[in-house]
Amino acid sequence: MPSKIIVALDFPSSQLALNFVEQVSPQDCALKIGKELFTIGGPELVKKIVNKGFAVFLDLKFHDIPNTVAGACRAAADLGVWMINVHTSGGRKMMETAANQLAQLESPPLLIGVTILTSLSATEIQEVGFSGTPAENVLRLAKLAHHCGLDGVVCSPLEASIVKEATSAQFKLITPGVRPASASLDDQNRVMTPTDAIQAGAHYLVIGRPITASDNPLQSLKAINNEC
Repeated sequence: MPSKIIVALDFPSSQLALNFVEQVSPQDCALKIGKELFTIGGPELVKKIVNKGFAVFLDLKFHDIPNTVAGACRAAADLGVWMINVHTSGGRKMMETAANQLAQLESPPLLIGVTILTSLSATEIQEVGFSGTPAENVLRLAKLAHHCGLDGVVCSPLEASIVKEATSAQFKLITPGVRPASASLDDQNRVMTPTDAIQAGAHYLVIGRPITASDNPLQSLKAINNEC
């Protein structure tokens, strides 16, 4: 992974996503396929992009009973992706079962836990039943994921430093909610610039619209890579 940038392929069609993929190289960035694009293009689109040499983060945020999640993680691994994720709020048994399933593979993908979505404000976090601050919740869930054998977590860059201190150097921190200073916040609430996110301890930055919706996506990607 020569680049720290994971570009979110949040496109409404497979062809638009592939058009973007054709403009970049695996050295420029990794690529994230989320729920919308996966629903549109399915496993075949994932395999097509993997076969072009890209490290693919399959961002489906599995959250179900332990055996179901473990089976889904195994199926995702069979697609050849680099990284997959589960919701840490699914609990210890769910995460441990998924981690154990992947540990049986010769070259398993990274298994990452989603803590608190970066679109959620402090008020919204309380509305869904979490007590405490966003940072307190992120830290608790990240420590649980670490204990369950996951490879890292998705968290806001604002919480990256405290998670880094509480886990280990090998524990990967994947941070969405990263925006260049000149970019719109869109629907993100807890954000940071690329440079500040890396300095806070983030290993990889998930960035979508500031690149894909830019007037010049390739120039925007190059500028952000230069920041990192």
